[in-house]
Amino acid sequence: MRKELAVKVNGYLANVAVSYVKLHNLHWNVVGPQFKAVHEYLESIYDAYAAVLDAVAELLKMQDEMPLSRMSDYLAAASIKEIEAREYSVEESISIVLADMEEMKAQAADIRALAEEDDNFPVANMMEDNLAEYSKNIWFLKSMLK
Repeated sequence: MRKELAVKVNGYLANVAVSYVKLHNLHWNVVGPQFKAVHEYLESIYDAYAAVLDAVAELLKMQDEMPLSRMSDYLAAASIKEIEAREYSVEESISIVLADMEEMKAQAADIRALAEEDDNFPVANMMEDNLAEYSKNIWFLKSMLK
């Protein structure tokens, strides 16, 4: 795996890890009329991110690269930012997740393009699968904000 691609995939791994924790924060602290539905939806997203976190780290290992594995490393490499622990309205929670997911989708598309240049099909295919999931969830999130 080319070094540039390894750095980008580790940055993606970092964003998944930070998002995973951030989604828990929102899951625990969302409030409002649709609390139960949003609370449960956020849980489904962070459960999916747990699987992505493991799959991306294993993909790096299969390519003879060392995945980031410390929270301090994730925070240093991530473009997704943490949020404070406080109550978040349903709309605010959805908006935060939507913005982060759009960023993750763009990052996955960038990695996929770079992997395709290198004929690195395992990376390109994983990002393609992730892009499909982001697209579906972005549609859900946008629909929830209407």
